[in-house]
Amino acid sequence: MSLIAYQNIDWNLITRTEHAGETGIAYWQTVQLEGLRIRKITYSENYFADHWCQKGHIVHCLEGEFISELESGEKFILSKGMTYVVSDNASSHRSITAAGVELLIIDGDFLK
Repeated sequence: MSLIAYQNIDWNLITRTEHAGETGIAYWQTVQLEGLRIRKITYSENYFADHWCQKGHIVHCLEGEFISELESGEKFILSKGMTYVVSDNASSHRSITAAGVELLIIDGDFLK
């Protein structure tokens, strides 16, 4: 990973993109740096991811509550202030929320 000079991220200035789930919508605001992606993501009410993800992440719950479901059937409830960490290809996981949630998700080369 390259060196990253100090910078502030004003999320109010970052474009929001829509990504449909199996149900609901994910709204992404993304900052892409070399080898590092930082996203603020809001899942709408009744969001159910449309895929199993193999990517590594650091996921921090900013507001609300969601379920992180593993393909093995395990389910973990994360609420405001909680974080999970997983490396690339360490598990298949997806997110589900009934009431909506706001997350900060960081991923990149360091999780390989």
